[in-house]
Amino acid sequence: MILGIDVSTYLEELEHGAKFYDGGKEIDPLDAFAKNGVDYMRIRVWNNPFGENGEPYLAGNCNMDNYVKLAKLAKSKGYRILLDFHYSDFWADPGKQMIPKAWVGYDVDSLADAVYEFTKECLVTAAREDVAPEMIQVGNEITNGMLWPIGKLDLGDGRRGNYDNFIKLAKAGCRACREIAPEAKIVLHLERSNDKAVYQEFYSNMERAGVDYDIIGASYYPYWHGTPEELFDNLGDCKKFGKEIMVMELGYGFTIEPYKLDGEDKRLVIDSERAYVPGFTEKYPVTPEGQTAFVRDFLTSARENEISGIFYWEPLWLPGEGICWASPEGQKYIGEEGKSTSNEWANQCLFDYYGNKLPAFDEFSK
Repeated sequence: MILGIDVSTYLEELEHGAKFYDGGKEIDPLDAFAKNGVDYMRIRVWNNPFGENGEPYLAGNCNMDNYVKLAKLAKSKGYRILLDFHYSDFWADPGKQMIPKAWVGYDVDSLADAVYEFTKECLVTAAREDVAPEMIQVGNEITNGMLWPIGKLDLGDGRRGNYDNFIKLAKAGCRACREIAPEAKIVLHLERSNDKAVYQEFYSNMERAGVDYDIIGASYYPYWHGTPEELFDNLGDCKKFGKEIMVMELGYGFTIEPYKLDGEDKRLVIDSERAYVPGFTEKYPVTPEGQTAFVRDFLTSARENEISGIFYWEPLWLPGEGICWASPEGQKYIGEEGKSTSNEWANQCLFDYYGNKLPAFDEFSK
């Protein structure tokens, strides 16, 4: 089973002085992961994560420049690469799939052409820089489609639909992947991983339309996606589609206590309220010990259920001054102004707030 990490923010972490320790000794976390048998790095790519006056959106500024730099570092340490196209200038997920600024106003055919050309251009650049990916995601958490509203899987009345538009966009991305990186495996990645009906609907539509891909990908966070048993039951039903199956994003917290920055407690996405899952949190409390047990048991179950790969999401995203999930400009782009810009995911890492390796780190291993 492949083990991977998404550390797309890593270079920004280092720029802000992040350090990582094992037993009080400073370590290179990428070397430590590789020693555990982690062999893939997943790197997201945004089209243009900068405002009109060049203000960075932060959270890694994950354009192709960041991809090339981070992928070169990863390749030097023996990692293979998964390139994760968001087809947006910033975060894309089930609640937002913003059309890039440069593509606003395009109809579906123009958008498909833009997806094809952007995908092709990025993959040509990756090959030229000797960091061609071994896997490629065409879209990120595209449960509800991508490039909204044109490619949104919504008929406008609460019903799911509009697959013709979405499929045109997905096929354009997949075609560019096959042309430029024919050896790379293509991933179609959803969340809502305990929802059998949605997975059967989505991948059945891909099958009927002849969308050319290789891997069914899922996100799994217990706070939103139910129990591991529900996840593996759903993914087991997806085996009928004849594709490899991977968990593209996995995470679990080690604390619900906020960290302090400038003397203030900072907001967390997974706080005391969101972290509680009845019947689950009792077994896996949000503590270092509970995180350790969760990671160990999840990997055991994944192997038993013949999952082909697991990627842990942002295990190195420490908190700190200047380390943000978004700048004010980035918040404005996605319509989420007014919230704290500080790192909201830090309690899901495999290192504590001070960069000390947590025991779950050693369980995420071959």
